[in-house]
Amino acid sequence: MPELNKANRQVCDVDIRILKTMMPFLKFDTANTTTSGLSSDSVYAMAKGSRRIAFPNPLEGTMTIEAQVYPFKLFALFSNGEISTNAAYADTQTVKASKGGEIDITLPDGGSIVTGTVFVYPKDSFGDEEALIEGTWAEKKFTATTDSEIKADDEYTVGYVVNRSKGVKRISFNNKNLPKDYFITMQTLDKNEEGIFTPFIMTAYKATIQRNFELSFSSEGDPASVTLTFDLMEDKDGNIFDMVEIPDEGELGE
Repeated sequence: MPELNKANRQVCDVDIRILKTMMPFLKFDTANTTTSGLSSDSVYAMAKGSRRIAFPNPLEGTMTIEAQVYPFKLFALFSNGEISTNAAYADTQTVKASKGGEIDITLPDGGSIVTGTVFVYPKDSFGDEEALIEGTWAEKKFTATTDSEIKADDEYTVGYVVNRSKGVKRISFNNKNLPKDYFITMQTLDKNEEGIFTPFIMTAYKATIQRNFELSFSSEGDPASVTLTFDLMEDKDGNIFDMVEIPDEGELGE
């Protein structure tokens, strides 16, 4: 029986594993577009101005994943794959003074304010140098140098840098945290002319991510999208990329 033609209109599910240990890193099934591609040009020996003998250059390939729905862990692929549980960032809060001359500031569990980063202003005046209230910060309390500048039951905006050691995840991008190599499997379903769906699998034996990404946030248009691009490398056994079909596991589509 001749082999039936097939077509595809289904994005791949992605399994990403750390190449060195083969430990699962990310099972990703919410991509909108996945692509895989190989290329190799050639150089030629010429005879009387015509190409006579071809010498193919080594294969080059890329694999991409584009998604609008994704876990935070996905961004760790651009770094060293690690996620820290502490972070520092700027924050503000508006607080009502319970008594004159002082403001109590409540921080998240595991949070502490970086010394020298507390700045207090009357509400709606944050960042106005002329409205800045001088004072000192100690033990979760800001005390004004001049008591009369903070009045009981009035509201004030407090800005600071907070260190948190609980309830946060952080991915660091720098020139020390270099990406790992990954073993990536992409799986989809082909549909043949009789309506049978057959598993189709693509394997990249050694994939190294390109450290290029852009985050764009807008209140209009499409939701934010992230694209990951991997270069396909040759592993220690000379493998680069496989395509696999599993016809025995085909099943009739609805």
